[in-house]
Amino acid sequence: MPQPPSAASRDEPVIRERGDACPGALRLHAADDGFLARVRLPGGLLTVRQASALALAADRFGDGHLELTSRGNVQLRGLADGCGAGLAELLDEAGLLPAPSHERVRNIVATPMSGLDGPGGPDGPDLQAAPDRPDAPAWALEFDRLLCASPWAAALSGRFLFAFDDGRGDVASLGPDVTVLGRPGGRALVLLGRAADAVELAGPDAHRAALTAARYFLDAAAEAGTQAWRVSELPAEHALNAAEFGRRLEAAGIAATPVGPVDRPYAPPPLPSGTGGHDRATLCVLPPLGRLDSAQWRVLVQVADEGSGELRVTPWRSVILPAASARGAARVEDAGMILAPGSAWESVTACTGRPGCAKSRADVRADARAVADRARGPLPVHWSGCERRCGHPRGTAWVDLVATGSGYRLAAPGRPVRDDVRPSELAAALADARTDPDVVKK
Repeated sequence: MPQPPSAASRDEPVIRERGDACPGALRLHAADDGFLARVRLPGGLLTVRQASALALAADRFGDGHLELTSRGNVQLRGLADGCGAGLAELLDEAGLLPAPSHERVRNIVATPMSGLDGPGGPDGPDLQAAPDRPDAPAWALEFDRLLCASPWAAALSGRFLFAFDDGRGDVASLGPDVTVLGRPGGRALVLLGRAADAVELAGPDAHRAALTAARYFLDAAAEAGTQAWRVSELPAEHALNAAEFGRRLEAAGIAATPVGPVDRPYAPPPLPSGTGGHDRATLCVLPPLGRLDSAQWRVLVQVADEGSGELRVTPWRSVILPAASARGAARVEDAGMILAPGSAWESVTACTGRPGCAKSRADVRADARAVADRARGPLPVHWSGCERRCGHPRGTAWVDLVATGSGYRLAAPGRPVRDDVRPSELAAALADARTDPDVVKK
């Protein structure tokens, strides 16, 4: 399948003449349906109070909906012109803007099921937490504190991604720029972009090492002079390497050993689950297409309040609710959200599409809903209104649908690209593409 531009390997360095315009909570993006705000949630973590503030913001300033992103953040859409100051005040009071100058660079994902695996969790007993597996969300929170306290870090682009993986390989597969990967015995690996080598160090030093990696990237980007936003965009002569990184760690007082090549683990995302009859269980809630209205979101907040008091938004547009009650699980399903595996909405994602995006050639969400039940399959599918493919899956094979204006271009792993698949053909063509036996069995 042809890779989208953001995922493709680059033979030539990217040279930009403008700065990064990635939206944030303070820098709003003008869309066809109003303004858009993207609220960064390091590690995907939210307290009940913070989650409640997001629902209030959606109702007070936006269209009453919340969108989950492919980096575990939350977007508010349909915002009115002139609402920026009021929105910022509300988010700040909830602790969602600890460093206004850094709010767009807090792109930090963490293993969402870290510390929660077991019989009551979405992945069952097979992925029970190892005794020495690190607490990835705690790593992410400590790193966020360091990031926000470093004035120079505000120069990172709004697209630079940090991942804290407890060792299973879930968020490490998302193409991060800096990956911290847990190892047995309280150790950790730090990997830079797609490089095969890494450095190994003590787990307690991981967050400081990740910050050192970010500074290394900014120095390399400045030397290159190409305004690279991500590690993969650096020209070859300025590429990051483990040996130089190790020297920088040593200068920072962090003991590290270069290792490589590293065999990167892989774990799939947690599946919708949590209705197994346990008195208390970890729920993995899947809102169709990652979009909820504020009433549905408040159900999640109430269930979390009766449980652990925490919500974890995942990069796969689901929400983890630890220690939820059976009654809470029933309320989630009654609100139209998914807890049982095998749903037609598993691994189905879409960009905003019409009418919210001026570049889109179709109402991709409506088209996805029309064929979801008839187009099931193991492979993920992403619906895109244009060639930008916003929010497409990472770290896995997937089926690519791009609106053309007269239909869809369909690309699947190992198959010829089909141009202009007509609406009447979509369900059958997509179901066939999602069940390619040569890809699924790998």
